[in-house]
Amino acid sequence: MRILSNHIGGQDQPAASRETLSDLDPSTGRAIATIPASGADDVQRAVEAARGALDGSWGRTSTAERADLCDAIADRIEAELEVLAELESLDTGKPISTARTIDIPRAVANFRFFAGAVRHSATGLHEMADAINYTLRRPLGVVGLITPWNLPLYLLSWKVAPALATGNAVVAKPSELTPLTASALATLVTELGAP
Repeated sequence: MRILSNHIGGQDQPAASRETLSDLDPSTGRAIATIPASGADDVQRAVEAARGALDGSWGRTSTAERADLCDAIADRIEAELEVLAELESLDTGKPISTARTIDIPRAVANFRFFAGAVRHSATGLHEMADAINYTLRRPLGVVGLITPWNLPLYLLSWKVAPALATGNAVVAKPSELTPLTASALATLVTELGAP
């Protein structure tokens, strides 16, 4: 059985309460993982860690660096497609063929799309005879993302990719019914150097 943790500040941590929930295989009803029963203290730790990342190295990343990170995430998801498809199928009960051909490839496409989007919409400067027009694009800060059970990685990537690409720090809360690919994504993002 898998034991999942909160992924806060690049580290796996149990819930502050030490309480857990069971992640159930929808086809059998058997527990396939334990997950932290997180509460307000855990959310506060996650927000503080995200704020620390923004005040530190993450807040100093360039648009190009963030786009490169999103491309690297897409590459890793693509390289681990089979493993992620198996996790998605196990967690949701959907056919593995659907996870292989739709859900996981769409997560790859989401990260690549937003990497390209920020590369092509960087701060613009347009000079005129007697004026300068410019656009500044800045992150919002720490963003909270909540995703449903039915398309776990697909919809998480649709929210995480633009948030990271534009320089925000993320606190994500995936569905407790389907946490496996969210946990895998958090691990691979950290392995790629995100705080």
